[in-house]
Amino acid sequence: MKYLVRDKVLAIGDDYWIEDEDGRHVFLVDGKALRVRDTLELKDPDGRILITLREKMLSFRDAMTLEREDRRLAVIRRKRLSLLRNHYRVTLAEGTELDVSGRILDREFKVEYEGELLALISRQWYRVRDTYAVDVIREDADAALQIAVAVCVIRMAEKEREDG
Repeated sequence: MKYLVRDKVLAIGDDYWIEDEDGRHVFLVDGKALRVRDTLELKDPDGRILITLREKMLSFRDAMTLEREDRRLAVIRRKRLSLLRNHYRVTLAEGTELDVSGRILDREFKVEYEGELLALISRQWYRVRDTYAVDVIREDADAALQIAVAVCVIRMAEKEREDG
């Protein structure tokens, strides 16, 4: 299932809808503007919080945490010892690790588990400016988690670029 994300409104404090292939609103990304740290909430169309995305405070390496129902779901960090500059590791609460690699700033990357493709993030399917798709490949994959990972990794890569 492909989900459409309009990239130009990824600033803190901005809210934006993520749509499915039929143009229906599926997820709302709610930016929390007046927070000390970068915080977003991924909500369903009824306003229920599915996943909270937070910048990890006091971390010697840039990291973001994903929380579901006030419990840590995952931690995302840039993989430091990699030949690829745009390579991130997602460590789920139970210890499972997902690899995120590709051209993050170009919105052309993938999320994998032990070499198996879980999600493909790409602009190639859309000609609309500042739009990309998150294609969740496996039907049993948690779509909200895959979208949250994509949003976090992009934010982290953009912040790293801004910081030099």
